[in-house]
Amino acid sequence: MVELKMAAAQAVEEMRSRVVLGEFGVRNVHTTDFPGNYSGYDDAWDQDRFEKNFRVDVVHMDENSLEFDMVGIDAAIANAFRRILLAEVPTMAVEKVLVYNNTSIVQDEILAHRLGLIPIHADPRLFEYRNLGDEEGTEIDTLQFRLQVRCTRNPSAAKDSSDPNELYVNHKVYTRHMTWVPLGNQADLFPEGTIRPVHDDILIAQLRPGQEIDLLMQCVKGIGKDHAKFSPVATASYRLLPDITLLEPVEGDAAEELSRCFSPGVIEVQEIQGKKVARVANPRLDTFSREVFRNDMLKKVVRLARVRDHYIFSVESTGVLPPDVLVSEAIKVLMGKCRRFLDELDAVQMD
Repeated sequence: MVELKMAAAQAVEEMRSRVVLGEFGVRNVHTTDFPGNYSGYDDAWDQDRFEKNFRVDVVHMDENSLEFDMVGIDAAIANAFRRILLAEVPTMAVEKVLVYNNTSIVQDEILAHRLGLIPIHADPRLFEYRNLGDEEGTEIDTLQFRLQVRCTRNPSAAKDSSDPNELYVNHKVYTRHMTWVPLGNQADLFPEGTIRPVHDDILIAQLRPGQEIDLLMQCVKGIGKDHAKFSPVATASYRLLPDITLLEPVEGDAAEELSRCFSPGVIEVQEIQGKKVARVANPRLDTFSREVFRNDMLKKVVRLARVRDHYIFSVESTGVLPPDVLVSEAIKVLMGKCRRFLDELDAVQMD
């Protein structure tokens, strides 16, 4: 009787805390720990308990990418955070292109679209949104860039050369050719070199002798929800922390076979008293290919699961802002949404 109760308790705990991957399906996909669903569990939301269990652990951070763990939240919050990073953290991007001359083979519309997708290194927090209907920008809401490139023949090129890089001058138009044109007092506010394209080697177009591109770009502040060019991240994704359990010892050649069923570094084979023994070393590295289920013997000794409230976030910035700044800005946006919702609730109660 005691064993049955323990088995039932373990099954309930698994349903509450793990998403289990089987050979032919996934179990415990939906969140079930809401008040009253499990006898003996107090699942009412409690702020003190949330603050105790919630944590954020930074695993890796460099100039353009950030990996961190967010533990103790529901999938709805994690997904809201991801969507805000993609679509609601503002950046500066090319909105309007004034084409004075374009004799390249790239049509004006295609050229303008390419220019819009170039990430601009400018802190959007220092600018305002342009008012709807304003045709002319000001120093507080607009950045201007000039692109003026003309291709000519290289008079010193060898006569028998067929290399365009030797034959022509300025035959490739890069983002390094974009020149910032300060508006108003922008030259005093922003030091030289701070307002520029993130990368100076993005190819915009190719020219041949006599062809020219001469245009003026206006950059404004916007969000990815309006257009993807304003999205500050190349990728923003999350996954649940893998949880791999060996149900019984795996030894000998089976241990080697088991390690080959997972991503490198997940299963470690150790020598213990002259025997090869498999152990779970780092489940975080696994991509859950479920290759182990193709082995009729090994699939019975492994349980594959994911921890329901442990999210591994990966954020890759386009270079407009550092990834840690993007995360903090996304948190501010989420907090603002919560405040607006609470204000709406208060207004309804007053009515």
